[in-house]
Amino acid sequence: MSLTTYQKFKIRKFLKELRGHKARHTELVTVYIPAGYDINKIMNHLGQEQGTAKNIKSAATRNNVIDALEKMMQHLRLYKKTPENGLAVFSGNVAEREGQIDVRVWSIEPPIPMKTRIYRCEKDFQLDILEELLETKEIYGLVVMDARDADIALLKGKAIVPLTNTHSHVPGKMKAGGQSSVRFAANRALAVKAHMKKVADMMKDQFLPREDLKGILVGGPGPVKYDFVDSGFITGDVKKKIITIKDISYTGPFGLEELVDRSQDVLAKEEIADEKQVMNRFLTMLAKNQKQVAYGEQDVMKAVELGAADIVLISIVVDDEKIEGMEELAKQFGTEVKIISTDTREGVQLRDLGKFGAILRFEVEL
Repeated sequence: MSLTTYQKFKIRKFLKELRGHKARHTELVTVYIPAGYDINKIMNHLGQEQGTAKNIKSAATRNNVIDALEKMMQHLRLYKKTPENGLAVFSGNVAEREGQIDVRVWSIEPPIPMKTRIYRCEKDFQLDILEELLETKEIYGLVVMDARDADIALLKGKAIVPLTNTHSHVPGKMKAGGQSSVRFAANRALAVKAHMKKVADMMKDQFLPREDLKGILVGGPGPVKYDFVDSGFITGDVKKKIITIKDISYTGPFGLEELVDRSQDVLAKEEIADEKQVMNRFLTMLAKNQKQVAYGEQDVMKAVELGAADIVLISIVVDDEKIEGMEELAKQFGTEVKIISTDTREGVQLRDLGKFGAILRFEVEL
C-alpha cells in the first residue's frame, strides 16, 4: 500500500519534531506496538522496565527513565486496545538544560499495519521504522511503443522515472521506389520483429531484477503493442507482470504520461489516481465556472471562513505552519483538506496558481 501525500506529510512533521530531541544519557524511551498485539502485555513490560530502572547509578538518569516510563504508561491507559495498525510511542525528558525537567510523550498510529515490536531506551528516539514508511512501496513498469520507438520507465508513487528508450529504422508503410511490394513488406516485418525483440530485451534488463515491481503497463498507438505482447519475445517472468495494455496517441514522455492517465482503472487504489482525479475536477470547474472554485491563499481562506469550501487543496511546497493553520480552520467548517504533490502536471498547475485551491459547496463572490 502506498501512502497518500497527506499521510506522508503527517509522518514527516512528526519525525521532524522527534529528531530535534537528544539526551545526554540513555533515557529516551521508544516503543513500537505491532498491529494485533495485546497492549496490556506492553504495559506489564514497561512496569518491569520501571523496576529495572531503579538500579541505574546516576540519580538524574534513573529519575528521567522512571518518569518517561510512567508518562508513557499514563498515555497508553487512554487506549482500550492496540489501534488497528499498531502504535509507536515515544517519551522522555527533553529539557534543553541539564537538571531541568520536561517529560513529554508522543504517539502516532501508522497508516499501514506495523509488524515490529521494539523497546529501546537510548540517547535518541528510534525512528527508522517510521522513516521506512515514507519509502514508496508499490512500483509499476511503463512501456510505450509503436513500430519505431519505445520508452521504458517506472511509476514510483506519482513520479514517472524514465529508464531507457530506443528508436529503430523500420521503414514506413509506403513502398520505397523500385522495390517489389512483397520484398518491401517482408523487410519491414523483419525490422519490426527486430525492434520488438530489442524492446523485450530492454524490459528484461530493466524489470526482471526488480522484486518490488507490482505490475507493468503497456501502451502505444496502433496495433503493434498487442502484437508485441503476443510476439513470444517477452520472457515469461516479465510477461506475467503485464496487467494492462492501453491505446494511447503518443510515444515518448507524452506517451508515458498519457499511459498513466489512461490506466486510472488499474491505478485506482494508488495515490496518483486520487490526486489526479480531484485536481482534474478542480481544473475543469475552474475552466467552466470560476465561481465554483477558489485559488490563492487569501481567497481560499475566505471561502473556508464563509463555510463555502468543500475540499481545500494545498501544494506540498507550502510551509508546514501554513498547512496546519489551514487544517485547523478547515476542521471548524467540516472541510476536507488534501495535500497535493508536484509530481504530476496537475500538481504543478496548483503550485503555479497560488499553491492553494478549493472546490466550493456553492458559488460565492471572492
